[in-house]
Amino acid sequence: MKLTFSVVALAVSLAEGARAQCPDFTTYSQSPQGNPSSGPLKLPYMRPSPGPSSSSTPSTEKVIVDMKARLKDPDIARLFENTFPNTLDTTVKYFNSFATYVPLLSVDPSLATLMKAVINNEARYVSQYPYCGSFQPPPESGLAPSLNSHAVGVTVNPPVNNQTVFECKYEIDSLCGFLKLSRSYYGATKDASFMNDNWYAAVNQIFRVINEQSQGSFDANFNFISYYNWTGGNGALSPAVDNGGNGEPKAYTGMVGTHHRPSDDLSVFAFLTPANAMLSVELSHLNDILTQSGQAKSGQGKNISTQATTWSKRVSDAVWANTLVDNIFAYETNGLGSRYVMDDANTHPAYVATRKVLLSRGNPYFAQGKNFSGAGGPHVDAWHPWPMSQISAIYGTDDDEEILNRLYLIANNTAGLGLIHESQSIYSSTDYTRSWFAWANSYFAEMVLDLAQRKPGLIFRNDTAYTPGQ
Repeated sequence: MKLTFSVVALAVSLAEGARAQCPDFTTYSQSPQGNPSSGPLKLPYMRPSPGPSSSSTPSTEKVIVDMKARLKDPDIARLFENTFPNTLDTTVKYFNSFATYVPLLSVDPSLATLMKAVINNEARYVSQYPYCGSFQPPPESGLAPSLNSHAVGVTVNPPVNNQTVFECKYEIDSLCGFLKLSRSYYGATKDASFMNDNWYAAVNQIFRVINEQSQGSFDANFNFISYYNWTGGNGALSPAVDNGGNGEPKAYTGMVGTHHRPSDDLSVFAFLTPANAMLSVELSHLNDILTQSGQAKSGQGKNISTQATTWSKRVSDAVWANTLVDNIFAYETNGLGSRYVMDDANTHPAYVATRKVLLSRGNPYFAQGKNFSGAGGPHVDAWHPWPMSQISAIYGTDDDEEILNRLYLIANNTAGLGLIHESQSIYSSTDYTRSWFAWANSYFAEMVLDLAQRKPGLIFRNDTAYTPGQ
């Protein structure tokens, strides 16, 4: 069957039909709902009534049943039960947080079809507006565009159509996410049919951004170079941006500049280290899938493969040459000698020395209270760390005691709602932002599934590893 954008419209229509039968989840998630778990935390069942939405599939429901039977702590089991299906239950129309379901694609054709439709739809948007990361519903959905009052007064160049674009904050990790979604789908299904003209147009636009945003702010004759700017202010949640919306000047390093961080906060310096590390990795994977699918042999595939290989190495070399000082990676640099060491909870540095700094007073956005601690960021404030930082910390250690301490730090700080917040105050267990944050919920479930393979004896009734779909 030829996949068209009508598949996206169908997915959205089904999701909307299910949502019409259920309360708005933002409201629903603000108070405990279903029966409590049998553990000491008595966490409520928080999936939308009347049960699994039409976006869920038998394979995702089976993972929940399998994990509940294996997890030895009923509170952790309830958290997984609430968080694993959260994207499909609540935000499928926004197509985010699909990484959790990748292991199921090879055994679940309906989920694979949905993810393929997501890739096609994202490719259409990226090819039109590669600097933007948030879009209106596709026309095929029949859903009307919504007004984003925070974007109306912001000047963006190149200009955008607000009937198509919801908000045009440029984040290089958004483009990396598209590449990751593509290679994850191919890796699970070996289906290369999404690599069509629409997809190649999007990838070519990504390389356009890479080339433009790797350049310094001034040329040899001090002419100012600007391919994208975003002014902020005038109703935006972010303040006005210096230098006509271009931000701080930068010099060429081989890295790629970004205007915003994954948290939506403005970058202090353009070269965001974790985003560039992700870019290097995803470009390497891009070359891999083109090679494995045979498309790197000729035509568009050959050209893209060559660029991916060149830029992956260039960016990697530049990260090592420009961001590492005393075995600590800077969070942001500008190629002009300035560096900023912090973490805003959206990154997972691989090296022990950097990780130690990020999870200590050495990080200006690390905060610790009596009942909660972690890394946060200016997106909220300095005393509201993100639970996502604790999830990332679990990924970064093999120490059993540390894993359990961090796992229960998260579990004990849901304000009795059984869902993962965006941020949590270090002063009060009832002071948090977003009772429900889809990204954090999916990330938590993904982490538990990682432990199910890496440390089964730590969380299961026995030491037998579990992989979804197998």
